[in-house]
Amino acid sequence: MIPSLRKSSRISILLGHSLDSQSHYSTLSRSYGNGYGQLYSTTTELLSLNQRQRRGAKRLHGDGGAKCYCGSTLSLSRLLHYSSYCSIYRSHCQVPCLLPHSSSLHSLQKVLLNKSTNVVASSLTNHNLATNILDSNCVNYRNVSSVTDDNQDSDGDVECDGNNSESEITSVSYKSTADPREIERVCKVIDELFSLDRNMEAVLDECGINLSHDLVVDVLERFRHARRPAFRFFCWAGDKPGFAHNSRTYNLMMSILGRARQFETMVSMLEEMGEKGLLSMETFKIAMNAFAAAKERKKAVAIFELMNKYKFKAGVDTINCLLENLGRSKLPKEAQLLFDKLKHRFTPNLTTYTVLLGGWCRVKNLMEAGRVWNEMIDKGFKPDVVAHNIMLEGLLKIGKRSDAIKLFEVMKAKGPSPNVRSYTIMIWKFCKQSKMKEAVEYFDEMFKFGCQPDAAVYTCLLTGFGNRRRMDIVHDLLKEMEEMGCPPDGLTYNALIKLMKIQKMPDEAVRIYKEMVRSGFKPTIHTYNMIMKSYFQTGNYEMGRKVWDEMIRRGCCPDDNSYTVLIGGLISQDRSGEAYKYLEEMLEKGMKAPVLDYNKFAADLSRAGRSYVLDELAQKMRFSGKFEVSNVLARWAETTKNRVCRKDHIETD
Repeated sequence: MIPSLRKSSRISILLGHSLDSQSHYSTLSRSYGNGYGQLYSTTTELLSLNQRQRRGAKRLHGDGGAKCYCGSTLSLSRLLHYSSYCSIYRSHCQVPCLLPHSSSLHSLQKVLLNKSTNVVASSLTNHNLATNILDSNCVNYRNVSSVTDDNQDSDGDVECDGNNSESEITSVSYKSTADPREIERVCKVIDELFSLDRNMEAVLDECGINLSHDLVVDVLERFRHARRPAFRFFCWAGDKPGFAHNSRTYNLMMSILGRARQFETMVSMLEEMGEKGLLSMETFKIAMNAFAAAKERKKAVAIFELMNKYKFKAGVDTINCLLENLGRSKLPKEAQLLFDKLKHRFTPNLTTYTVLLGGWCRVKNLMEAGRVWNEMIDKGFKPDVVAHNIMLEGLLKIGKRSDAIKLFEVMKAKGPSPNVRSYTIMIWKFCKQSKMKEAVEYFDEMFKFGCQPDAAVYTCLLTGFGNRRRMDIVHDLLKEMEEMGCPPDGLTYNALIKLMKIQKMPDEAVRIYKEMVRSGFKPTIHTYNMIMKSYFQTGNYEMGRKVWDEMIRRGCCPDDNSYTVLIGGLISQDRSGEAYKYLEEMLEKGMKAPVLDYNKFAADLSRAGRSYVLDELAQKMRFSGKFEVSNVLARWAETTKNRVCRKDHIETD
């Protein structure tokens, strides 16, 4: 039902005075003629996708004797050329469940309206960030799922383009019973002793730690991006009398190893679990995910075959999981080959074809996507709203906006009815193109057809208007979110923080961060990376370091991007000596060497006469496979030595 109390024209009125963009309805009018009764234009490259269609078939018209198909039963090219004249118009849409919570946004709204960069609170500039930035009582966090993959930007860009699942917020899978003080004690020992290469295990033995599976999981989570200390702690715990790892601790350690691409150790651990009878389907999925993310198709398939060794039946769900992981890793060709190889061993379902469809759309190959779509129909499956949404995204990714609009209109006319995800896809595309009037019209249309927006839709609009520096409309949208019982979620806060980063207002980003924590959302590693990078970009070294300290204090394990931002920021502030300390720490934890301006870094160390540091770092870079960087550092080390020798010789003379 359309919300009766919503002032649907509020945003539209604001837009009417500020934007000159034309309505998408006028675009439709030009494309289709007057009304929806005209046939869709046939000038589309996708016509060739359906090689099996019966070209002699007549187009459907609105006369009484015409056969009325449901949109989801048509092949792709016919779907995009289908007349909606004879359709029964559907005015209903799927309404997602909302989980509203009370949260005051007044302080956040004031921040967003304040365009001055000189309004930072004195507590943030005169005191330690770690003791003032957060309310210490905010302990009931809701985790925010990541919106970026392994190829993400270093600042953790926040996107709303639909690369995620319908639900962006995930709950903690278990409630830990471990003592937080015990966790802090263990983590402190690991932090202080691992990098110094001391006997970390001996000190842990003397601590008298009461090991539990919850404690091990919590400690491993703290070091999820630092596989070397994580693995040493894992091995230490496994050797302790009276304690044995279970499937949960093994799977988490496997996930850490897989993310670091330590495949040999990961497979050895899988075999060890098999010997102990601790294997689960989750174990195999973790291994498949790791190999697929590394584009190791053959190894991913080998894990699939390994399941037979341990008497695990690979059903359609398992195969779908592997196909999806390959598709997400942009390996749709490999996924298709695997499907063709295995399809005689299982019965594909709608999800199977939807996963293959998503893989091809992800790499912008609409030819193959159309072939999968048509094969799906030939096999008797009716594409659901998920499949339609994937195709919408695919069309928009290759710039076929007019075809995407046609598909969207067919969904409204013939089904399946667009859901909130469908509208989010369309709105986000318009927002990325700064066509905010069209985005708002789709937003208003959601209410007209009874489709309740969620936080993701509002986040798209907030990002679009924020990028145009229309903070007055951002404020209005935030107010409307609360009125509609749809307050900001973790992704919304991250998007707002990113806006402040782009506008070089890091102090405002900190205020949004505080509101985020007060609202019960746990900041992600990307949250800290963005704020830290924003401070370094504005030349505020002290606050950048305090954000790093705050991140560590809150138990958020720095990832490769965190170190890259910190080290790069230190180098830009001519603090290469301090940067070297963190670069060394990063390598010791088993992380990859970051992409930096190594010439400036080495030049700074050379001016300080630290040739021994350059020599040592050059050797470490060579061991880690960074030969070009190693050569750069070695040359600077040699230059430094020669300069020092000449200076000593002159002084001697």
